[in-house]
Amino acid sequence: MKEWVYPRERTLGAITLVLGLLAWLLILLLTLGTVLIYLLVGFIFYLFAQSALIAWLRGTAVRLSDEQFPELYLQYLQCCKKLELVDPPEAYLLQGDGLMNAFATRFLGRNFVIVLSDTVDAMRALPDGINFYFGHELGHIKQGHLTGHFWRMPVLWLPLVGAAYARAKEYTCDLHGRACCEGSESAGRALSVLAAGAQKWKTINLVQYARQTMSNRGFFPDLHELLSGYPWLTKRVARMISPGIKMPGRNPFSYLFALFVPYGGRAGGGAVGLLMVIAIIGIAAAVAIPALKGGAGGGAFSQMLMQGMQSQKGKEAFEKEWTQAEPVRQALSRYYQTYEEVPDSLSDAGVSPEQEGRLMYDSEDMSLTALTIHGQLQMQPMQGEGGKVVWHCSADGAAQQYLPASCQSN
Repeated sequence: MKEWVYPRERTLGAITLVLGLLAWLLILLLTLGTVLIYLLVGFIFYLFAQSALIAWLRGTAVRLSDEQFPELYLQYLQCCKKLELVDPPEAYLLQGDGLMNAFATRFLGRNFVIVLSDTVDAMRALPDGINFYFGHELGHIKQGHLTGHFWRMPVLWLPLVGAAYARAKEYTCDLHGRACCEGSESAGRALSVLAAGAQKWKTINLVQYARQTMSNRGFFPDLHELLSGYPWLTKRVARMISPGIKMPGRNPFSYLFALFVPYGGRAGGGAVGLLMVIAIIGIAAAVAIPALKGGAGGGAFSQMLMQGMQSQKGKEAFEKEWTQAEPVRQALSRYYQTYEEVPDSLSDAGVSPEQEGRLMYDSEDMSLTALTIHGQLQMQPMQGEGGKVVWHCSADGAAQQYLPASCQSN
């Protein structure tokens, strides 16, 4: 177990936990207990947010099991066993929309591990690499990173300390990821996907990439790393392929300047102190509670959360589906113009099984529907001049903003 935990995490974890508990006690005394009311409101707010995430996850992603991607699930279980997790968390495969990563989350005592499909696809040539991502996220769960945040929250905004603790946790989880891999190179190459992409990682020179750490030194690089919750990726790869390597020292002046910049946190470790956090929660509650009484607050918040998770790539996804469906639309148009009737199925129109499997077809009006993580793209035919079939697109609700300009009806 010791070799799976980055040494500085133990020290920083203990410091932030002690300071956090003392801060909570002081706040409790100074507010005469009224802070508990704000915390209760904050918990309700969190409950709505996290429940929306978990409901969306279970209703969208594919849960790994013996019947669903069994080989991938077996890899996951073997990693859980390696890390001595007796009760494996639920694991899901989620369409990444071009992103390559994984994440872990928790809701009402249950842990979840999610790996993006692009990550799995990228690691097809090196299946052992996906074990790194499983292990990294399981590391967050194993080390209690998802549960210990609350007690440390009042002090995670502190300059230098908050960001250093976050970086130490990432190094620890990298070690967990490496423990799940058969070798250090697999872990290093798995990380290099985040730098070189889905194909070029296969030929990247890991040693040369790790050596870039030496050229990314000086006041500004060191300052920006000190303000960040993630170490430079070159350093992470270096630690994977050469355990125990000693990193170059930082510019002393970078520490001096970083001392005056509070840590905002990757997920919000605080803003300018706990009082500001409490004020934000109070304002949010004041806005959210009346809205909830009107019956629209929960849905509006869920919609905002969904939009954030979609990474603002809805337009690209809809444009992609519209373009890929062009051969299908042409096949349907040719069939209709030839026989002057709507085909009973896409195969009758000469559409290949691969193209057919991507779309939903309605034989009543010859319309097509493409399902994406951002909503449904609906494609409807209309009769144009000279019997020509003209196609338009539409969508429901918020998904209308993603419609390609080339297919919208005037």
